[in-house]
Amino acid sequence: MRNLLVSCVLSVFCSIAQGGAYEDILNAASNDDTASVVSLLQRGMDVNTADRAGNTLLMIASRSGNIPLVKSLLASRANVNRRNQHGDTALLMAAIKPEVEAAKLLIEHGAELNPSGWAPLHYAMFSGSRDLAALLIAKGAKVDAPAPNGQTALMLAVKFGKLELVQLLVEAGAKKDLADPDGFTAIGFAKKLDHSDIVTHLRKAGASE
Repeated sequence: MRNLLVSCVLSVFCSIAQGGAYEDILNAASNDDTASVVSLLQRGMDVNTADRAGNTLLMIASRSGNIPLVKSLLASRANVNRRNQHGDTALLMAAIKPEVEAAKLLIEHGAELNPSGWAPLHYAMFSGSRDLAALLIAKGAKVDAPAPNGQTALMLAVKFGKLELVQLLVEAGAKKDLADPDGFTAIGFAKKLDHSDIVTHLRKAGASE
């Protein structure tokens, strides 16, 4: 009976300690405290520890552009393609910020460039980063892949009025005459939103009207 009681007490203390370490490592990652994260990992914490929304340490580090922590987590074999509750991966989080160096590291360690649903290239249109978009395209991102709303990266770039991204995508061979579920093409969006500079560029590139 005494041994059972001791075992129960130890179990409670272990649970409390683990709970504290769980909060500690997530807080450390969120605060860019790389040393504390590494220390806790060395003490046995799971490299794929995630918060209640499913955001892993790698996602948190990638989102904030904490390159030393990203490198450390990748070296510890963090799951690079794990998704959170919203379906986002570490690469998607790096793309939306944007954090180009983090994205490069993730891709080098096998991050998926062309997942189903929202892809990193789509997110790069939201963040407006030409450098990130160029990196993704150079590494093999599919320029014409439709997002869940049926729109391609080119359509998204047009909607956000990003001429530089439109130019990049056209140069990369993006199809100019694809239409979304509502029948809008890239040039259709440009006209609707009065992006005259983009209309001019797409016309010169041979887009149909």
